[in-house]
Amino acid sequence: MKLIRILGSVSRLATEKLSSSSRCPSRQIFTARSSSSQRNAGSNHSEALPGNRIKWASLGSVRNSRFASGFSPLKPKPLDSIMDLDRARTKSSEELTSIWDDYHLGRGHIGITMKAQLYRLLEQRAAECRYFVIPLWRGNGYITMFAQVEAPHMIFTGLEDYKARGTEAAPYLTSTFYTELSETKDLVFIRGDVVFTSKLTDEEAKWLMETAQSFYLNDTRYKLLERFNKHTHDFEFKDVLQALDMPIL
Repeated sequence: MKLIRILGSVSRLATEKLSSSSRCPSRQIFTARSSSSQRNAGSNHSEALPGNRIKWASLGSVRNSRFASGFSPLKPKPLDSIMDLDRARTKSSEELTSIWDDYHLGRGHIGITMKAQLYRLLEQRAAECRYFVIPLWRGNGYITMFAQVEAPHMIFTGLEDYKARGTEAAPYLTSTFYTELSETKDLVFIRGDVVFTSKLTDEEAKWLMETAQSFYLNDTRYKLLERFNKHTHDFEFKDVLQALDMPIL
């Protein structure tokens, strides 16, 4: 079964009802350059794209994907442009986790950390299963997001935008995994950037990032992700809804 048939069945299940529904940051280890970084939800959204290895799949087949036209690849922002790595190496893993989370609060970015072993598992599984669909609850219904992983990056866009525009579909959210301190601190830093603030709130973006990761790291959930990528004829979107305790509408 081609991807378009799977996406079509997912889309029919997904109802798009859009009814509306402190800690002090420790900044000593962060560079001055990072404090001036601002999220742009308008014409410069191409700057949030995380790397030239990322490709958006075409509607016909995910195996024949190419980079979305209209968006220029950009090298991911290096970790040493965000924090002082030498100073970071003097901090404990617990301190770095707290500092990373606190620093990103209110800055238009999402900061998460992950144990290095978990990232290696995610990376291994993502090499075989790069795509997935995730319902995002809003009001009395949900919209469905289409996710693509090519480690160390993860990209999300709306399923309806993806179906309508194919390779023209713009990312709503990009995230980058930083492994520079994974050996010494057993930590991988994750930074999310909301490309369109009109499409996603920071809270929704964080939920999407954490939920997507759970489908790679939880063995039971991973079976659904594996089914979507390898055994599409057996995939049922309602199983994803049930896994997330969402009603089937």
